[in-house]
Amino acid sequence: MIPALSRILLFQLIGEILSRALMLPLPGPVLGMIFLLIALSASTRIQQIVRPVAQFILAHLSLLFVPAGVGIIAHLGELQAHGFGLALALVVSTMAAIIAGAAAFSVVAKLIGSVSDD
Repeated sequence: MIPALSRILLFQLIGEILSRALMLPLPGPVLGMIFLLIALSASTRIQQIVRPVAQFILAHLSLLFVPAGVGIIAHLGELQAHGFGLALALVVSTMAAIIAGAAAFSVVAKLIGSVSDD
């Protein structure tokens, strides 16, 4: 378990160092996950080492949501005070993301010629 966790945290550390050193807009843990994915794709040995720990973490993933739930309950008064603004921000940002994704898909589809202009 320790070797697998060490590798996972090492990739996160590498991602964090590169993200901060190169001033990338990508968070370090995300960059680390990309490097871990590349390593897992390239090496079956790393897959064998990391798989049991990854399966254990995924089996208990719901426990990671407990702190978020506690935070919501702890700040319930603030959430009630700003509930409408939060809900509006969630709806508007979700719609913006959907529209941006659809627009990007349309542009890429037209560039590669897979969609006709009918």
